[in-house]
Amino acid sequence: MSKLYVLYEHAAGFALFSVKEFEEVSMFLPQVESSVTDIAKFNSIVKLAGFAPFKTAIAALENINAISEGIVPQDLLHFLDDFFAKLKKKKCTLGIADAKLGAAITESVGVQCSHFGVVPEILRGVRFHFAKLVKGFTDKSAGVAQLGLGHSYSRAKVKFNVHRSDNMIIQSIALLDQLDKDVNTFSMRIREWYSYHFPELVKIVPDNYMFAKAAKFIKDRKDLTQDKLEELEQIVMDSAKAQAIIDAGKMSMGMDISIVDLMNIELFAERVVKLSEYRKKLSTYLHNKMNMVAPNLQSLIGDQVGARLISHAGSLTNLAKYPASTVQILGAEKALFRALKTRSNTPKYGLIYHSSFIGRAGLKNKGRISRFLANKCSIASRIDCFLEQPTSVFGETLKQQVEDRLKFYESGDVPRKNIEVMKEAIEAANQEVANAPQSDKKKNKKKKRTAEADTNGATNGNGTLAAETGADNGNAEADGEPKKKKKKKNKNKQAVEA
Repeated sequence: MSKLYVLYEHAAGFALFSVKEFEEVSMFLPQVESSVTDIAKFNSIVKLAGFAPFKTAIAALENINAISEGIVPQDLLHFLDDFFAKLKKKKCTLGIADAKLGAAITESVGVQCSHFGVVPEILRGVRFHFAKLVKGFTDKSAGVAQLGLGHSYSRAKVKFNVHRSDNMIIQSIALLDQLDKDVNTFSMRIREWYSYHFPELVKIVPDNYMFAKAAKFIKDRKDLTQDKLEELEQIVMDSAKAQAIIDAGKMSMGMDISIVDLMNIELFAERVVKLSEYRKKLSTYLHNKMNMVAPNLQSLIGDQVGARLISHAGSLTNLAKYPASTVQILGAEKALFRALKTRSNTPKYGLIYHSSFIGRAGLKNKGRISRFLANKCSIASRIDCFLEQPTSVFGETLKQQVEDRLKFYESGDVPRKNIEVMKEAIEAANQEVANAPQSDKKKNKKKKRTAEADTNGATNGNGTLAAETGADNGNAEADGEPKKKKKKKNKNKQAVEA
């Protein structure tokens, strides 16, 4: 007859509970479920057999992290080995909550584990009455331990690599889209507002950013003279346009407006110019972030389309988990479900439609090239997500494959096989990785040499010796010899002189 022991992992430590009359208890499972909340009834069945508290909060976090991944931590392994060694090979069953952890315990300790039947209900009761089952333990102390470990565990899970953070990309592309809308809205407003005074400027300067800068510079059109031609050329980037603005200002049909109105227009134009400049800076920031986080996806479809795919998926990891068919229609979910509901044709592309490849393909080949491009995007996102050393070699190779496929649809030139292209890309990536550590080693050697030179100059007590060693060091640096040999030579010289 085997005896049941239940393992419970608490924030304070590991606890083993013995269950009396295991086989009889398992027959009355409904009664056990109802009596779990009653401490008197539950205490008659379950008794504390062993408790191993965590020594520090760091040890608790390490143990819980290991258990969450289904690995038996060393502290738990020692605790179970010591406990079951005292039982002298009696038949025992260990009740446990996680089947994966149970398999690992069976493999390492050799104890049969169970996670079904009456075990879940007993664990529920242990969790409910744990503070009363362990001596010297209170509900308050248990709550403090759980809260502290919960915060530490959550903080460890939330932590991410600062250099590979896709959250910044998600926020950047959202802000970029919002800025585009805002700048367009504000530009339309300033065009209408300033056109009351100078309506001809809209036709001469159609660009929003240039129009806002020109309006801020011109202010009152009556003040426009030939003296301002050079400054206008710098703003408009065209001498003919600058001259046309001055000529139009002399015979404009716009109304005269007050100084207060001009001041408000100038302030608003300045705000639009600053927003446009910030939008350019944000675009550069997004480019750099994409180059760090997803260089292959960036090389394949560009910064903004790649960032939108990551944002729509929620993270780079989620995007890497998606199949190519999902990536193809990502962003066109409404059209997809509407097509499924009405039994019409499903959409061929979603966010990847904004890629230049779809626009360059013929009308008949748009669906084909979108399917092929989605396949390559899926591969690129997986490489970016799981490659330890980021490289853009694969992205450039995949981009060339899409280009070759476009040529194949247009002219019929058969592209190279995928296996050949990927072998070359892997070799190029390995070569790039092999070259990178050599440069790092050279830098480290240079740093060591300079550090040794400093220490040699500082530690020499005798002035004449310091001068001699300094001269020898300079010669050795020119010859590329190591410094240890120089010291030996100096010692030999001193011995000969003596």
